[in-house]
Amino acid sequence: MKAEELRSKTPDQLRDSLVQLKKESFNLRFQQATNQLENTARMRAVRRDAARIKTVLVQKAAEAAK
Repeated sequence: MKAEELRSKTPDQLRDSLVQLKKESFNLRFQQATNQLENTARMRAVRRDAARIKTVLVQKAAEAAK
């Protein structure tokens, strides 16, 4: 997921995406705890995507405040 793609979305769409990523992160943590996780790199990707979404949300809020 690229930041350019995220900037074109509305804040509501970004929040929905963030909720989905948090659910996926939760499931990945459970899989890791039970030794069922096959793709460990996915945890890192989900965490970084969530951070990108949060960053874009803050940027959009700052733009709206001006």
